[in-house]
Amino acid sequence: MQEKESEAVQAQRRRRKRIARIKNTIIAVIAGWILLSMLLIICLFVKVAFLENKVKYLTAVSSAAMENTNGLQNGASPTEAQEPAGTEGEPDSELETVEPPKIGIDDEENLAEADDIHKIYLTFDDGPSENTEEILDILAEYGVKASFFVTGQEGEEAEALYRRIAEEGHTLAMHSYSNKYSLIYQSEEAFQEDYQKLYDYLYDVTGVQCRYYRFPGGSSNQISNVPMNQLIHFLNSRQIVYYDWNVSAGDAASTAYSADEIVEKVTQDVVKYKTSVVLLHDGADKSATVEALGPLIEALQAMNAEILPIDEDTQVIQYVKADSVE
Repeated sequence: MQEKESEAVQAQRRRRKRIARIKNTIIAVIAGWILLSMLLIICLFVKVAFLENKVKYLTAVSSAAMENTNGLQNGASPTEAQEPAGTEGEPDSELETVEPPKIGIDDEENLAEADDIHKIYLTFDDGPSENTEEILDILAEYGVKASFFVTGQEGEEAEALYRRIAEEGHTLAMHSYSNKYSLIYQSEEAFQEDYQKLYDYLYDVTGVQCRYYRFPGGSSNQISNVPMNQLIHFLNSRQIVYYDWNVSAGDAASTAYSADEIVEKVTQDVVKYKTSVVLLHDGADKSATVEALGPLIEALQAMNAEILPIDEDTQVIQYVKADSVE
């Protein structure tokens, strides 16, 4: 009798242990599911924030490029087709007259004829990045010089890349320190502070006094809270030449074009002009641009084009001409 009672007690204990294990398993599964869900939600928020910033950037660049293209197709110069944001009907009397260092070439004068030699300026925005070193290696392999419109990246690796750009004979130019539209274009003072911070930083790192600038979104962007004529006037007063572009590789979005499509798009467009300033991007997500660079250089060289870095002899490409702002 006692043996039966003992077996019953042991069976009950085993049953309780099984129930406890099942409960613990259920709790662990639920806790793991909750934890995984939280991690996925956090990743989703980070991804959404990244995409929102990317969309803002692409919208600005695409808007500027598209408006420029539409203006050219309608037979108007970029200055006529794209008036600076906030300048319509506004007098410039409050701005002291400043002589611009250089002004943009007229579009008709830049149209290529059959015997013209094409001058191509490959320009890279947004660097340095983890792709910059490979871009520099490819340029060195082909003996080609380019122009880098850089942002403010701190740290030893970035500083080494700034120095390498300058030391290897490429043009080190400015594209804003933060590359954040909401900060750069918040006010005229914010733009000037961002400009000066990048200018001083690059000089401290490389000893180069940068003379060239590219507005994020272009000189005709519609994002700035400040009339663009005021920002152009500021650069003119500092004797800084700003460059837009008349050929875009279409690589602003990370997956916009394949390497082959980038090569095809650029080579089809540069033949239209005597001087082509080609917009490319130097970002961590621009693997297609890196892949396209070698074949692009070979295609341009096969056209007997001159591939050059921006310098004082370069014809200036500007959507809003520097001399249109007094």
